[in-house]
Amino acid sequence: MVEVNGGQIVANQLKRAGIDTAFGVVAGPMIEVMAGMEAAGIKVVNCRHEESACFAASAWGYIKKKPGVVVAGSGPGMINTITGLHVATESAMPLVVLGGSADGRSRGLGGFQEADQLAFARPGVKWMQQVDSTERIAELLHLALGQSVNGRPGGVYLDFPGQMVRRKVDEERVRYRETMPAISRPHPDPVAIEAVARMLAEAERPLILIGKGAAWADAQDGLTRLVNLGIPFVGSPMGRGVVPDDNAMCMNAARSAALGGADAVVMFGGRYNWIFQSGRPPRFAANVRLAQVDIIAEEMYSAAEIETGIVADCALAADALAEALRGRRLRSASGRWLDVLREDSAKNEATIAEGMDSDSTPINHYRLVRELRDTLPRDRYVTVDAELTMGVARAVMTSYNPRALLNSGTTGCMGTGVPYALGAKLAMPDVPAVALIGDYAFGAAAMEVETAARIGAPVVFVIANNGGIAGHTIQNAYFRKESPPIAALLPVAYEKMGEMVGGYSRRVERPEDIRPAIEEALASGVVSVINVLTDPNGGRRGSMYLQ
Repeated sequence: MVEVNGGQIVANQLKRAGIDTAFGVVAGPMIEVMAGMEAAGIKVVNCRHEESACFAASAWGYIKKKPGVVVAGSGPGMINTITGLHVATESAMPLVVLGGSADGRSRGLGGFQEADQLAFARPGVKWMQQVDSTERIAELLHLALGQSVNGRPGGVYLDFPGQMVRRKVDEERVRYRETMPAISRPHPDPVAIEAVARMLAEAERPLILIGKGAAWADAQDGLTRLVNLGIPFVGSPMGRGVVPDDNAMCMNAARSAALGGADAVVMFGGRYNWIFQSGRPPRFAANVRLAQVDIIAEEMYSAAEIETGIVADCALAADALAEALRGRRLRSASGRWLDVLREDSAKNEATIAEGMDSDSTPINHYRLVRELRDTLPRDRYVTVDAELTMGVARAVMTSYNPRALLNSGTTGCMGTGVPYALGAKLAMPDVPAVALIGDYAFGAAAMEVETAARIGAPVVFVIANNGGIAGHTIQNAYFRKESPPIAALLPVAYEKMGEMVGGYSRRVERPEDIRPAIEEALASGVVSVINVLTDPNGGRRGSMYLQ
């Protein structure tokens, strides 16, 4: 008879599910789980904070299209995962938190780190459950993993009372789930496809919107065929790269003109939420016709007036729509719609050209992002985090592959940039992973630089250091001149953190030194921290950056 404890059962089931990496913070009563993972050959990434572990796991899972797994201790440890669960669910990223909890025998008696963890988790997850016996751990974990990646991906919580983890059982009594089901993707209704095809064909100013759901569905081939028929597109912040940004139909630089001028819009795998101003005027035309492709039918009921909703996998729907339009004459082909958008793109690009070419010091944000964009190879993972930095990156940073440009997402959560880059590097170790982050955002997860160094993940952290939230803009606008710094920060030598962990460090004060620093960091093969001193009084320019 072979006996195994609850932690070993978790590890054995994860191995069967193809999970080779897990994140977390070492803490009771889940130490046996991490020990079981390590013994089973699963890479265990012990982060400095549970929130960062969740973000790293979410990015790893989103890129790999697998559940990102986090192990958290009881009480405050598990509660620290709530933000990560909420962000994963709202941003449709697959995350499974395995949270230890107080022993059942001490519940209600003031047990160590006792908390109603299921109540904390409930608002932020798409599914949750509590382990009720050690023998059922494998089965419940199988369910949790499936829930996180199927339908719309999101956050899942599985609660482990301490005695369930420590208890040993005869392994013959454990029912491991050996396979994952082969689930067919939802196919679009041909009648609905024809209705949307007719809408696009008859439109004078058609537009495609691409969200992160299309990236998750790997819809790049079908969407590329569709836009190449002559239909312009705009990507959401994390939908960028599904169709490469250098495609001739890409109108990200004319976003406002495209949204406001279109008379027919089809959204693929995105929401008509704040990112697209709810699909309403004045950002959209008053008489615009709207269609939406999503894997969840409930998404068709929103602030937007949806004419046709297609419940389907985005890749299959894009293929079907491209086929339905193949050989059909588009009314927009004889108009000036594309010319108008290209003219607006050129005007907006000219607006920021001065900033991108600026030799001023402190360094202009636009120059920093342009140098990073032009130095990195085409295949790269970039995470962006911070208020001003993220706004500038939306205008300047490009993406050429799905799920390769990550930012704060639907929730606008600060603190994602550092751990997202860590997760991306672990998911795709042979591809450069760079975090472009403001100094305030860097501070939210800065100690994960040590995590990256410890586990051998050579992430490049590029800090846009303008001395506070939006530089000095908020400090000067909202607080008295004689007040102490509130939104402003000290001029910290962040590059020392690279030196601190034996990595590459560089302080950059002149724009001509940005590219050499990035090239040296990429070539170093170690964790890198580049501290770029940017203009504290700088800001975004032009209407193209408005949401």
